[in-house]
Amino acid sequence: HFGFTLGINELNFNLLKNSNTETNDTLKTLHTKSQKGFNLGIVSNLRLGKYTDLRFVPALIFGERHLDYSFSDSLNTNNNQIKKIESTLLDFPIYIKYKSERYNNFRAYVIGGLKYSMDIASQDKIDDEGQEIVKLKQNDLMGEIGFGLDFYLEYFKFSPQIKISYGVLNLLTKDQSVYTQSINLLTTNGWMLSFTFE
Repeated sequence: HFGFTLGINELNFNLLKNSNTETNDTLKTLHTKSQKGFNLGIVSNLRLGKYTDLRFVPALIFGERHLDYSFSDSLNTNNNQIKKIESTLLDFPIYIKYKSERYNNFRAYVIGGLKYSMDIASQDKIDDEGQEIVKLKQNDLMGEIGFGLDFYLEYFKFSPQIKISYGVLNLLTKDQSVYTQSINLLTTNGWMLSFTFE
């Protein structure tokens, strides 16, 4: 059967700093900041057994993340700069859904799987014309796990669900700027609260 899903998300980065870079000796601190976004998708569900489903849920994700840099200048005063990274992701996840026994019009479930994500707003290949933007690669691979509840209503099934995701690929495109030379590894993490109608 089929359905649709919509919800909110909060994306962030896992960051591994480069402590050996000579060009970042004026960089004092570097932090990531998560931002809220929203998502919508289409649900395709194949029943494998009494308690198990295979699900394919392609989705469009709108999100944003910040990298907050603090530099020290020659007068030893702090200069803060924020690099905003906006993403529009096409997600193609495959999940296994394991359901509990149905009790009246209610049941709980856990869900897990892998997701390929393509950032159609990626600036990886563009010329930044000296703006020193932080560029991310277009393709990502993530693992996801979550849980939710199925409520069986008169005409449809309503399912609130929360998932967390962790990226496995380094998304950073290195250049000669201090903004990327000071980072060794940049991967995605985040959570997603969605509401599904089937």
